Amino acid sequence: MNLNSTIEKEFRINETQKKALKRLGLKTIEDLLFYFPNRYESTEDLREIKGLKKGEKIILYAQVKKIKATKAYYKKIPMTEAVLEDASGVITAIWFRQAYISKMLPEGSFAKFTGTISERNGKLYLANPEYHEVSTLPIISDESLFSEKDKDSFVLPIYPETRGLSSKWIYHTILKIFSEGVMDEIQDPISEKILKKYNLPTLKTALIWIHTPQKKSDAEASRKRFAFEEIFFISLLRAKQKTAYQKNPSFKISKTRKELKDFIDRFPFKPTDSQTTSIKTILDDFKKDYAMNRLLEGDVGSGKTAVAAATIYAITTTAPKDRPSARLQTAYMVPTEILAKQHFESFIKFFEYLNINIGLITSSGCFKFPSKVNPTDWTKISRSQLLKWVSNGEIPILIGTHSLIQKTVEFKNLAFIVIDEQHKFGILQRQKLTRKNSTESGTKELTPHLLSMTATPIPRTLALSIYGDLDLTLLDQMPHGRKPIITEIVTPNKRNQAYEQIKLELKKGRQMYVICPRIEEADPNKAGALRVKSVVEEAKRLKAEIFPEYEIGVLHSKMKPAEKEEIMNAFTEAKIDILVATSVVEVGVNVPNATVIILEGAERFGLAQLHQLRGRVIRSNHQAYCFVFSDTKSDNTIKRLSALKTAKNGFELAEFDLELRGSGELIGNKQWGVSDLGMEAIKNLKLVEAARTEAQKLIEDNPDLQDYPLTAQKIAKIEKLIHFE
Repeated sequence: MNLNSTIEKEFRINETQKKALKRLGLKTIEDLLFYFPNRYESTEDLREIKGLKKGEKIILYAQVKKIKATKAYYKKIPMTEAVLEDASGVITAIWFRQAYISKMLPEGSFAKFTGTISERNGKLYLANPEYHEVSTLPIISDESLFSEKDKDSFVLPIYPETRGLSSKWIYHTILKIFSEGVMDEIQDPISEKILKKYNLPTLKTALIWIHTPQKKSDAEASRKRFAFEEIFFISLLRAKQKTAYQKNPSFKISKTRKELKDFIDRFPFKPTDSQTTSIKTILDDFKKDYAMNRLLEGDVGSGKTAVAAATIYAITTTAPKDRPSARLQTAYMVPTEILAKQHFESFIKFFEYLNINIGLITSSGCFKFPSKVNPTDWTKISRSQLLKWVSNGEIPILIGTHSLIQKTVEFKNLAFIVIDEQHKFGILQRQKLTRKNSTESGTKELTPHLLSMTATPIPRTLALSIYGDLDLTLLDQMPHGRKPIITEIVTPNKRNQAYEQIKLELKKGRQMYVICPRIEEADPNKAGALRVKSVVEEAKRLKAEIFPEYEIGVLHSKMKPAEKEEIMNAFTEAKIDILVATSVVEVGVNVPNATVIILEGAERFGLAQLHQLRGRVIRSNHQAYCFVFSDTKSDNTIKRLSALKTAKNGFELAEFDLELRGSGELIGNKQWGVSDLGMEAIKNLKLVEAARTEAQKLIEDNPDLQDYPLTAQKIAKIEKLIHFE
């Protein structure tokens, strides 16, 4: 047996187990060794029947001595009653309204029971316990689980299970692997120097401790080591990618803040200090010999588009070295057609005085400003014509959706790429865009500068690790005169009061969004169907019962692009007072007169998404209101939603959500392929900073990792597994 041996070859397994292993992605002995427990049970957590007290929540291993289906004496409620026994005594377990359990848990079987001790007629009993069958009661060194000798030292790992594969099978299989001497093959990819510095166990020790800890501190130490390792290698990969990216020569653009003054002075607002600093930072990047790779993170409404416009001006007013009469080009990619059209119109206002061409490309069609017929307006043009003008450099600014990355789109002098809501795009999509210069341009060897932008609040630890290859700039101020959104958490008993308050705003001529989790009603006959508000039915209900005097429109992802555009235009022009929509309006939609938003079924959204949706109504200096409607009865959910009221900004909100629900809930860990252990590690700022510091030192001293072959192999492996999308 060795690390690369297949589980199927080394162990006798049936078809059900084969399918289960495949579902879990476990093929080799090494895969199984790195399949970690998600929790542990210790004898410190277990109880004996003797000495139990009313109200205690307990974990108990016992044998089922008797079990039968019966009915309660008074109300005739069907139930299961069982007599449980361990080495210390006997207790009754009762499952109310669950008579079927009597057929599922046979007499003589052993099981682990978890539940609360209750009392009836002076007798203690275990009420409605969860149970899990085991083949025998846990034994240590052939002695009872409850022997004094081992009571404080036995820790049982519990693994994530799937149908056909139990935690116990995984545990005992790993014990067999340990007994075969496979661990002698293990080589540690982290240097002894780093392990000693942070008091971390070696890989071999950590694997033994994580699967067979003698005490809880063993398990904690091993998990700390693997958490450090995961963040260390992510940081190492990112540092390596950053070093490689900075070897790419780019377009050197020398523009001063003073040269941009005339352009910025045309903004209909005074830039914040944060915007001014961000623009200067990007201009400084443009002067370097290598391509910029920067992430601009700012709260909804903080003015990221204005920063992008100012830096695009610097690019647009710079000529390629060999063609003084030409202009360098910018590609601006956004995730939705609605947003692309909105940016197209915004950029026309920013740049029309310069008399330059601006293009728009989406799957629905292509457009160009200015029109030959009307120099103050834009016109629809053929795709082939737009592509021709882009490839010969006549269109210096091209805005688009995913259509920008199609093979047919080529640029003459692509010097700058701006990606709005960058988390909506995968790394491969971003890479395709950076290779868009025409092979005939003579500038193929130059890499465009890249500015990614996001309004999704990212905790500092997540930004340090996951986005470690990007330079980070924060927009942490709101435009002058903007008032904080007044946010209210609305439970069912307060709905009518909220509607009355909303009517006062609508009477002032303001408009409102209503966001629902679903497009259409769920089938009521379908098992497990979620009973949550839908766009279609809620629009009908609001019109019939609450706001009959107002015009109501609907917007959702199943509508055709032309229909969406028609509805958005009507809403923008105030022909529609209330827009009932799904989260399709999450990104970038800008209607200054819309100052009220209702978030229905808010408990079904993450705080980051709720925060972004709320940002739709902070597009003017009018007072804005957000009503967070929730039908939940959970105090924890209400507490989580209340953070929308108390957090000062999105960054604070992100940290709160990270602590409460974990980063996987915040931004979705599946999109990176980072393990649950790695995601938990991201909560630990000291661990993240330590791992990142060591990774950067290693790359600075050994950029190609030639002196660290094991580390290089590990990096190559995780680069295939982790997508960073």
